[in-house]
Amino acid sequence: MALLDLTPDELLTTTRSVRKRLDLSRPVPLELVKECISVALQAPSGSNRQTWHWIVVTDPRQRAAIGRYYQRAVRTYLGSEGACGTLFPEDPVRHAVQKRVGSSVAHLGDRMGDVPVLVIPCLDASAAPEYNEAGMWGSIIQAGWSYMLAARARRLGTAWTTLHLMYEKEIAELLDLPESIVQAALIPTAFSLGTDFKPAVRQPLDEVLHIDSW
Repeated sequence: MALLDLTPDELLTTTRSVRKRLDLSRPVPLELVKECISVALQAPSGSNRQTWHWIVVTDPRQRAAIGRYYQRAVRTYLGSEGACGTLFPEDPVRHAVQKRVGSSVAHLGDRMGDVPVLVIPCLDASAAPEYNEAGMWGSIIQAGWSYMLAARARRLGTAWTTLHLMYEKEIAELLDLPESIVQAALIPTAFSLGTDFKPAVRQPLDEVLHIDSW
């Protein structure tokens, strides 16, 4: 499949969390997912340990089971204090954006089990130094983001979510994961309905940039 004609900056600034625009009816070739993971394996990892593992779930029954856990987790999250849709009530413009995000989260929550491919990046925690928690998670988060960028370039939509970890043990048992393997995220993967994603509104650089000191 030909890659989208995007500059590096365009790819980095238009890779969005895709929830409502995932095509649930179109199969995703496994070879395409493997291509994306191969790109992700070029990401840096702490001490070059490369202790990552990638669970790719395509079986309909397993996807449905994960989807049910995820739906329960999403409903718990959206009903909790601090859920995305409740944030920034003092700012009408930003609050409206957050409410749209909340609606998008709810939409995916009811459909996760129908997404054609679920990718779960994992780490072998037994090989990670106890003193460096940040290094451990940094070793898989960067790879996960690389996967999402590679997917975007191939017309696939993705979203980084960790809400399934409310049921981490149950999903680990479902997938027969060894005890040392920890899940970092759940990345639904499907062809996106359109590829015309735009940069999102973000805080002004001057509000978050500090040079030499705070």
